[in-house]
Amino acid sequence: MRPNSRFAQVQPIGLDEVAAAAGTDPDVLRLENLDTDVPPPPVAVAATTRALAEGTGNSWLPLTGLPVLCEAVAAELHRRTGLEHDPLSQVVITSGGTSAVMPTLLATTEPGDPVVLTDPTYAGLFQRVRLSGARPRLVPLTVDGGRWRLDRDALGQVREAAALLLMSPSMPSGVIFSLEDWQAIAETCARTGAYLIYDAAMERIVFDGQPRINPCQVDGLAERTITIGSVSKEYRMIGWRIGWIAGPADIMARIRVAAIYNTTVAGGYAQLGAAAALADPAGAGVDEAVAEYQARHDTVLAQLSGLPVVRAGGGWSCLFDAAAVGLTAPELSARLLEKGRIAATPMTAWGEAVAGRHVRLVFSAEPVKRLSDLRARFDAALEG
Repeated sequence: MRPNSRFAQVQPIGLDEVAAAAGTDPDVLRLENLDTDVPPPPVAVAATTRALAEGTGNSWLPLTGLPVLCEAVAAELHRRTGLEHDPLSQVVITSGGTSAVMPTLLATTEPGDPVVLTDPTYAGLFQRVRLSGARPRLVPLTVDGGRWRLDRDALGQVREAAALLLMSPSMPSGVIFSLEDWQAIAETCARTGAYLIYDAAMERIVFDGQPRINPCQVDGLAERTITIGSVSKEYRMIGWRIGWIAGPADIMARIRVAAIYNTTVAGGYAQLGAAAALADPAGAGVDEAVAEYQARHDTVLAQLSGLPVVRAGGGWSCLFDAAAVGLTAPELSARLLEKGRIAATPMTAWGEAVAGRHVRLVFSAEPVKRLSDLRARFDAALEG
C-alpha cells in the first residue's frame, strides 16, 4: 500500500475496540460509548414517522438543508446568542455534528496551519485536524479544586493559529469555560487572526446551575465564531445524524461548497424530525434529560469517592486518572473489563500528555440503579 502522510499520526479512536471486547454481556456496564437510553423528543419521533408515512423528505435537495430546518437552526441560534443568521446563506445542514468539522477545517485552514485544541479533547476533533492536513496545537486542561480548568497561561503563549477548535462543555472531560476563559480565547483569536470553531453540541448539558456562556456573547468573538451544532446530545437524537454549521456569511460561502462535496446533505426525513425538536415549545425534554444526566454523574462521583475521578461541569462523561493508581490508561481499561465488568475507553487518541493518562466513564446510557455497584466493580479491577 502506498504511504499517505495524512494518516501518519492519525490514531484509532479506541471506542470500537473496547465495545467489541465487551461484546453483548448484559452484566457489563457500558461506559465506553456516547449513546443514551434517555428517549428522544416525542415531537421529533412523530414528525419523522409522519414524514416517512407521507413520503415527504425523500430527497437530497436542497444540497445544504431543508429551509424549514435551516430556519429552525437560525431561530435557535438567535435564542442562544441574540445574533441573526440568514437561514439561506449562513446555515448549512450536515450529517451529524462531526460531519461538520472537516468542511469547516478545509475552509479555514491551509496544510500545516496550527489549530488550537485542549488536551484532552474529543478524538473526532483532534484526529480530524490531522486528517485535514492542519497541525494540532494542544493547550492543556488542569485539575483545580477537583474540576477541570483551562490553562489560560498556556493559551497566552499561542502566537500562531488559523483556528481554535473548542467545546464547552467539552468531551471527554466535561470542562465548561468561564467568562474569563472566553475572554482569553477572544484575545488569542485577535492576536493570531484565528477563527473560533465552536462545537456547541452539549452547550445546554450543564450541571450544578452553572451559567451557560455562548462565545458569540463575548466581545470580539461574534464576528469570528463558526458554530457547529447537532440534535444528537441535547435532544438525544443520535440516530437521526443531523448537525449544522453557522457563521459569518463570507466564510460560510466557502463552507457551503466544502459541505456539499463532503456529504451532500443529511436525510430529509431526519431533517424534518430535527426541525420539530428545535421548534418544540415545550423544550423537547432537554431540561429533564440534563437533570437525569446530572443524577448519573453525581452517582459516579459518589461511588468513586476518594479515587482520582474528576468532576465534570456538564456533558455525558467524566475522566478517571489511571496514572494516579499506578496504571496506564490501556492497562486500567483492560482491568476494568476483565475484573470489574466495566467497558471504558482509554483516552490515548484524545490528546497527548493529559488525555493519555485517563480513561473515560460515560454515564449517558447507564441509569443510576445500574451505577450503584460501580465502586465494587472498580475495587475488583484495582485489586492486586
